[in-house]
Amino acid sequence: MSAVTSALVVGGGLTGTASAILLAEAGVVVDLVEVQPSVTALGSGITLQGNSLRVLRRLGVLEECLAQGYPFDKMRIRSAGPSAEITTSMDNLHFGGPDLPSTIGMYRPDLAGILLRRAQEVGVNVRTCTSPVSLEDTGDGVDVTFSDGSAGRYGLAVAADGFRSAVRNLLGLEITQRQTGLGIWRVFAPRPTEVTGAELFYDGSACIYAGYTPTSHGWLYAHITEDAQDRSTLTHAEQIEVIKQLTHDLHGPWDEIRASLGESSQVNYTCATTHVLPPPWNKGRTVVIGDAAHIAPPTIAQGAAMGLEDASVLAQLVSAAENLEPVWHDFMRRRCNRARTVIDGSHQIGVWLKNREQGDIPGVVREIATLVSQPE
Repeated sequence: MSAVTSALVVGGGLTGTASAILLAEAGVVVDLVEVQPSVTALGSGITLQGNSLRVLRRLGVLEECLAQGYPFDKMRIRSAGPSAEITTSMDNLHFGGPDLPSTIGMYRPDLAGILLRRAQEVGVNVRTCTSPVSLEDTGDGVDVTFSDGSAGRYGLAVAADGFRSAVRNLLGLEITQRQTGLGIWRVFAPRPTEVTGAELFYDGSACIYAGYTPTSHGWLYAHITEDAQDRSTLTHAEQIEVIKQLTHDLHGPWDEIRASLGESSQVNYTCATTHVLPPPWNKGRTVVIGDAAHIAPPTIAQGAAMGLEDASVLAQLVSAAENLEPVWHDFMRRRCNRARTVIDGSHQIGVWLKNREQGDIPGVVREIATLVSQPE
């Protein structure tokens, strides 16, 4: 008999929805709660490498993601200046195996919508505009009270509610954030026809680096990295002007991207931080996963992958166990060091880029690629 027949998943992002789907497919009755009114409204673009695609295939959504997103196998580096010369063109590593594309670019709300529909198909009960305000572990279950006044009892609670995790705070689990010093602009824009994969510019005079990734046949998301600073007071028009200034000497596709930016452009700005929750990631029958447990700067595009892997491993272990005690040891053995290696490597690359140092970025990327190419 399975150790768990009912589960609460907190957080309607990629990690939480993936966890809910996989647990429901294993026969667990799942409630998925999200504090926001919608689980599909937020986000710009996302890069999904092969180890993410392995999990999307298990979730039963890979073909839909391939159809809605933009698969590609090439990475290019261009130089600043009028010619935007391609200085390097390389094949992306197939982290997920030779039968999968190396990478898919997607509009994050599209991916969230695909996962939400899949969750509903497999019987997940999705509730929005609510979150836990108390959790009491009784040894054989978790009693939860919600902000809307309702309550429930579950055999397992999964906190996948992001890097500001309310559940992690309720549990009294503390993280230590590290600053990379990188501030990252992201903007959604029409895709120039010549952009058929991810491209990067490292030698612009006004930004640390910049690039873009196609998310569909019609769109891409562009990203521009600068020294982290407070940009919270800028109007939307001022944000657009900053992006144009930071990329003023980047040409080629950037000329078309800049020309497309205006009042309707989706823009966001974040300061990249990292953290890894010290083990164990559980307290009794409540476990913290995804960005709530670990977060990486986007320098290797492995943040979403680490969360999806968490969801996959947790569901495998829970569905095969007769009691939860061995699950936590096995979950930490399979997830903690792997996630820490990816986060530490991503952070180190961020520090090198911020300080304009000639670190061994290819070496770190190869190390992480070798690690995540192995099944989680």
